[in-house]
Amino acid sequence: MSENLKKEIPDIPTIFVIFGITGDLARRKLIPALLDLYGKGFLPKRFSLVGFSRRTFSEEEFKNLLREYINDKNHSYNEKLVEEFIENSSYLQGFFDSEDGYKSLQKRLEEIDIGFGQCSNKLFYLAVPPSQYETIFKGIGKSELNKPCDDNTGWTRILVEKPFGNNTDTAIKLDKMLGKIFDEEQIFRIDHYLAKEALQNIMVFRFANGMFEPIWNRNHINSVHILFHEAEGLRTRGAFYDSVGLLRDVGQNHMLAMLSHVAMEEPKFLTAYYVRPERAKVLGALKKIKSSAIENQVIRGQYEGFQGEEGVAEGSETETFFSLKAYINNSRWRGVPFYMKSGKGLGNEKMEINVHFGMRNQRELSKYDCKGGCKCNVLTFRIQPNEGISISFWVKRPGFENEVESKRLNFSYEESGFGSMIPDAYERVLFDCIIGEQTLFSSTDEVKNSWKFITPILERWTKTPLHKYKKGSDGPVSKLF
Repeated sequence: MSENLKKEIPDIPTIFVIFGITGDLARRKLIPALLDLYGKGFLPKRFSLVGFSRRTFSEEEFKNLLREYINDKNHSYNEKLVEEFIENSSYLQGFFDSEDGYKSLQKRLEEIDIGFGQCSNKLFYLAVPPSQYETIFKGIGKSELNKPCDDNTGWTRILVEKPFGNNTDTAIKLDKMLGKIFDEEQIFRIDHYLAKEALQNIMVFRFANGMFEPIWNRNHINSVHILFHEAEGLRTRGAFYDSVGLLRDVGQNHMLAMLSHVAMEEPKFLTAYYVRPERAKVLGALKKIKSSAIENQVIRGQYEGFQGEEGVAEGSETETFFSLKAYINNSRWRGVPFYMKSGKGLGNEKMEINVHFGMRNQRELSKYDCKGGCKCNVLTFRIQPNEGISISFWVKRPGFENEVESKRLNFSYEESGFGSMIPDAYERVLFDCIIGEQTLFSSTDEVKNSWKFITPILERWTKTPLHKYKKGSDGPVSKLF
C-alpha cells in the first residue's frame, strides 16, 4: 500500500474488538493481518486489541494464544514487533447472549479510553458464525456500544462477515436490525474477495484500456465462465459448513462479486458512492431461474466421504459442488450465459474468470489451418493462485503454409515483480474500515439483490439431484460446463 495512504490513518486512538477471537478466522486471517498492518505502519499509532469470547483465559494465556496464531503463519516476524503488538492486546471472557458480557466490554473500553486520555474510535469485528449475528446485534444495541463516547471525536464501526443471512428474508431482517443500530456509513459488510488485487484490477483493465470496453458486450462476447475450485476439503469447519453449504458459502457472495465486476457498467468515479450502485444494479438484473428450469441450469454435487467428515451430520445432503448458468437481463449482456462452477475437494486450486469472445465465421477461418482446431479467443483473470491476466490469440507458425496455433499473452503479478507488493485481502479489509473507505464492501442493495437471485435456487435445492464425485476429480460430469 502507498505511503500516501498513511496520511488517511486517524490520529485518534482506535480499539479493535474481535468477537470470536478464539475462532478459525481470527487465527488464520485477522491477527496476522493486524500484525502485518502494524509492522508496515498502517495502524493508528495508538491502538488496542480486545478479544471477546466465551472461553476462559488469563491475560498471559491469551497472549500466548496470540503468539500461537502468529507462529502458525511461519513468517519471520521481528520479535520486538510481535511483543509490542501483543502488549497492546487484552482478553475479555463473555457470552454473546449475556447482558453482563456487554456491560463488562463497555467497562473495558472505558478503561482503555482513560489510559489513552481521550475518546477512541471503536471497530467491532464479528468473526463468528452467521447464526450469532442477531444475538450480537441485540447485545451491542442494548448496551449502546454502537454509540461513540463523544459527540465530536471517535467513530464506531462494525465489520460483518459473509454470508449475511441465509436467504432473502433473513438477509432483509438482519439488515433492518443492523440499520436500527448503525448508520449505513458505519456498516462494513465483508466479502474479502472484493479486496483481492486481481479482482480490483478487472475495473482498471476494462475502463482504463480503450481497446476492450467497446467490445465488452453481447455482440463480441459469447460466454463468461467463473471458476472457484478448491482442492482442500473442510479443514475444521465441518459443523459450520454442513449448516451453510457451498452455494451460500461462496456462490451468493464471492462468485457473484466476481460476476458483478465483469458485468457492471462503468462508474463515474472509482468511489463507493458510484461503484457500489453499479455492482448492485447488475446483480439486480440477473434473471431469476424458474423452478421448472432449475435442473437444466443448475447442478449440485457432494464429494464421496463428505458425510464422514468431523462435524457433518449423518446422511447430510449439503452440497460441496455446484455449477449454474445465469443470464443478465440488460442491453449489454442479454443472451450471454454466465457460467459459475465451484467445488471443494477438486483436483486443482483455481479461482479465475474466463471471458470467451466470439469466433469468426467458418468462411473466414477456412483460410487457416488451425492447429488443434479453431477456438475462440479467451481472456482470463486469474484471482488465485498466480494472480494475473492472460489472453489467447492466434499466431502463424513459421513456414510456407498458413498454419496457425493458439498462444497466450500473459501478465503475472509475481513475474512482474509485484508479488511482494500485494497485501493480504484482510489487510485491505481492515485498513479500508479504519479510514472509512467502503468501496470494497457490499452495500445493502448488493446483499439483497444477490440473495434474490440465489434464494429461488435454494428453495428447490433439496429436490435437485445430488451427484456424487470423487475427491481430486473435476466434480460431477455436467453438460453445463
